[in-house]
Amino acid sequence: MTSHEIVGYVFICVGAIFDFFGCMGLVRLPDVYNRLQAATKCVTLGTIFILVGTAIATAVPAIAIKAILCALFILITSPTGAHALARGSYLSGVKLWDKSVTDKFHERAEDIKRSYSGEAK
Repeated sequence: MTSHEIVGYVFICVGAIFDFFGCMGLVRLPDVYNRLQAATKCVTLGTIFILVGTAIATAVPAIAIKAILCALFILITSPTGAHALARGSYLSGVKLWDKSVTDKFHERAEDIKRSYSGEAK
């Protein structure tokens, strides 16, 4: 086994650990907003680590290029999708967890709702 394969396998193992903790967060966290954070941070980072590890460990350039392109795609789309889901959830009335400390989006959400309904400020 060559040194670049070992480094690749280490990246894959670290990515699998991040994915595992992200999945635990999806199951254990109390509300949709906290779950989205777990999915966005841990699972995105874990999946990118797995793909980069695959690119490093493989001897086939076509596979390495595809893995890096997939990692870039995930890096762009996962946080964007989570943001859209969180914003849509909040605007549709999904409540925060009872023990949430602050809600900094409340005023902006009210402005957005007024603009959608056609009301003036």
